[in-house]
Amino acid sequence: MIPQNFKDILSNTDNAGFYQTLALIFFMLFFISLVIYVFSKPKKYYKEEEEAPLQDDQDQDDDFNLKN
Repeated sequence: MIPQNFKDILSNTDNAGFYQTLALIFFMLFFISLVIYVFSKPKKYYKEEEEAPLQDDQDQDDDFNLKN
């Protein structure tokens, strides 16, 4: 019998519970580390990034005018 999906592959192995626990731990560590990374940045960093699309790029405008 050919397994039809990922669930069939994991449910037929002897260590299915181990793999599921390992995957849960991996994803929890990833998301916890992501939250720690985001909250460790100072608020000033996010404020500067928030306003970046609204700032005028004078250097690019000057370069464009010089080429014409």
